Amino acid sequence: MQWITAAHRDPFGPATWQITSDATTPVELLGDVHSELLDLYLEGRHSDKDHLFQSQTSAQEAYVPLLAHGWRHTIKTDGTQTFLAPDALSGMQHQYDRTPSSDLAPSWRIWGGLPANPDWRVQFSPSTRVALVAAFTASLLSTEPLERTVKDIPSSRATTSP
Repeated sequence: MQWITAAHRDPFGPATWQITSDATTPVELLGDVHSELLDLYLEGRHSDKDHLFQSQTSAQEAYVPLLAHGWRHTIKTDGTQTFLAPDALSGMQHQYDRTPSSDLAPSWRIWGGLPANPDWRVQFSPSTRVALVAAFTASLLSTEPLERTVKDIPSSRATTSP
C-alpha cells in the first residue's frame, strides 16, 4: 500500500509533482513534510508567488544536513548522488540531471532499513519543492525520541522477551 501526495496546477490536469510513500513510512517523517506543505500553501496565499509550484530552495538544502551528520556521499556520472547513513540503515538517492520528459519519475528516493530490502521508502518527483525534501531529511536526522508501543514496531524488527 502506498500514500501519494500530489499538487496540481489544473485540478483536472496531471499532477505537477508528487510524493509517494510506503504505508510503513514513519508518521513523524511524513508529518514534518505535511507541516512544511501547509506552510508553503499558507505563504502562497499571502503572496504573489505560488510557493507550491515556485521554489528558490536549492537541492543542497536537502542533503547538506546529511553530510554534516556523517552520511557518506558518492556521485555517479549518470547524475545520481547516493547518501548513506553512518550505520547504513538509511539512504537517499538524488537524480540531479533530469530530462524534461520525466517530470514525475522520482528525483529523490529515500529509504530506511537495509538498502536491498528497506522497511520503508519515499519518492519525490523532480518538480517537488525542495523544501519538502529538506523537511523530510531534517526529520530523518532528528534525535528526538519517538514514542512506540510493541504493536507499532514491524514484526520483522520486534523482539520477544523470555
